[in-house]
Amino acid sequence: MVKAPPPRRESKKKPFFLLLGAVAVIGAVLIAMQARGSGPSPQLVAELPPGDAGQAQPYVYGKADAPVAISEFADFECPACAQFATLTEPDIRKRLADAGQVSFRFYDFPLDQHRNSVLASLSAACAADQNKFWEMHDRIFAGQDAWATRPGESDASANRRGSRLFAEYARAIGLDEGAWSTCVEEQRHLDRIRANRQLGIQRQVRSTPTFIIGNQMIPGALSYDAIKRLVDSAMARRDTTRGSAAPR
Repeated sequence: MVKAPPPRRESKKKPFFLLLGAVAVIGAVLIAMQARGSGPSPQLVAELPPGDAGQAQPYVYGKADAPVAISEFADFECPACAQFATLTEPDIRKRLADAGQVSFRFYDFPLDQHRNSVLASLSAACAADQNKFWEMHDRIFAGQDAWATRPGESDASANRRGSRLFAEYARAIGLDEGAWSTCVEEQRHLDRIRANRQLGIQRQVRSTPTFIIGNQMIPGALSYDAIKRLVDSAMARRDTTRGSAAPR
C-alpha cells in the first residue's frame, strides 16, 4: 500500500474557522468511505503471497469426462484473456462443451504486475462456492475496463474500486453477498489459486492466455476455428491412442 505523505502543519496565524472547516471536510470524507465500504478488504491487493502449492483444481465447464479437455491458464486482469472470454469462449461453451465434445477448464494464473488479479480470482472462487463461478467469471471479464488497475494509480485506490465492483457483480448474479464477502475477506481459496498457478509454471506457461488442447500447448488468444481444428486433431489422436495429454 502506498502511504500518503504526512499532513502539512497549518500556521498558527490561520483563522480558527479554517481549522473547523478542515475538520468538517475530513469527517465527511471518512463518513462517505465508511458508507461505501461494503465488499472485500482493500488489503488483498498484492502479488500472490508465497506458500506451499497443493493440488491444482480447475473450474470445469461441460462434462468432466468429455473426449477432449481444453485447458486455459488465464489472468482476470489480462486484456487478451478478456477479449477471448467475451468474444470466443461463449462459442466454445455452446458449440463444443454443451455438445459434449470438450470440457473447458479454467486455471488461475495471476500475474504479479496486475494488482487486482488475485482479488478477482478470489471473488470468482468464492462465487464457485455458490455454484456461480462462470457467472462471476463472465461479469469480471466483461467489466475489466472498470476495475483493472490504471496507470499511476495506487494499489489501495485500485483495490477499493475493484472490491466495490466485484461486490456489485456478486449482488447482480444473486449470490448470498454476506457469505461471499466473508469468503473473499478470509482469502479462503488462496491455496487453490496458488496451486493453479504453480501447475502453469510447471508446464512452462509464460504468458496469458495459454491453452493446452490434447498434447499441444499454444500461447495467445485463439479463434474458435483454430480451437476447433485443435480439438478435431486431439479427437483423432484419441481415437487412435484412447488417451489425452491435457491436464485434468
